[in-house]
Amino acid sequence: MLSYRSRIAVLVFLTPPLLAYVVAVVLPIFQSLYLSLFEWDGIFDPVFVGLGNYVKMFTADPSFWGSLGRSLVYVAVTLVFQLGVALLIANLLTYATRGREVIKTLVVLPAIVSTVAIALLFRRLYSFDPPGLINQLLDFVGLEVLTRAWLSDLGTVLTAVSVPEGWRFFGIYMLILYGGLLAVPRDLEEAAKLDGATEWQVFRYVRFPYLRPVWITTTIMATTNALRGFDIPYLLTNGGPGESSELLTTYMYKTAFAHTQFGYASALSVAIVVECLIAVGLILFMVRKRGFTV
Repeated sequence: MLSYRSRIAVLVFLTPPLLAYVVAVVLPIFQSLYLSLFEWDGIFDPVFVGLGNYVKMFTADPSFWGSLGRSLVYVAVTLVFQLGVALLIANLLTYATRGREVIKTLVVLPAIVSTVAIALLFRRLYSFDPPGLINQLLDFVGLEVLTRAWLSDLGTVLTAVSVPEGWRFFGIYMLILYGGLLAVPRDLEEAAKLDGATEWQVFRYVRFPYLRPVWITTTIMATTNALRGFDIPYLLTNGGPGESSELLTTYMYKTAFAHTQFGYASALSVAIVVECLIAVGLILFMVRKRGFTV
């Protein structure tokens, strides 16, 4: 049990960040929830419509459902990098004898680079005329039939705007997973190898069970961050061509600031919050259903 003085110290240190969180996160959520009950163009007085914005969202707005579906695809592509590739590199890094610090530094660098710079970089990489690096490489290896305008092709644009987001932050998640792997008892690994276990079996039956709590936390972080992804897709395509790369976040932004429908945009923002909560709930449900603990 904490002493009275320790409790006071904990309260003193926790109060400022909690207040900042309430002001910066919780209060705007409730403000958006309140504003979503109105029609408001930002100039004239708001008009109370009750749940009208939500009824419109679910029954009369195909753009909402299309944006929601594309957001889920965006999340899936992003998680391939931020969970799959990150876990692979983190696991391989534990076997490295040299250059670990260099590798860790290189994979984290994209996270500290300006979002605008990353968008400009990938715009150049995806360029069709003049040919960007991707199309040049395809042409060099004899696959010129695959070259295309990646950000203008309806079949590739959504994946093309998802990759930069996954690449940008996968280094952060890689470091988290790497730290979790370092905590795995080495004597258990050695015992498994002495019993004839392969490297894959060591990872599956020894390393990953110890890593699972970190993996679950990382999955929640990566999923919720991807569901709120906005800046890179907006800078690369602004939701185009047409609505082929329009995410729920970019749709909300344009509804508010291009069409000045602040009430409906607030309803969309509430939907994004609910979407994140549902995602977290589903992850925790699947974890507990399998008998895992967080």
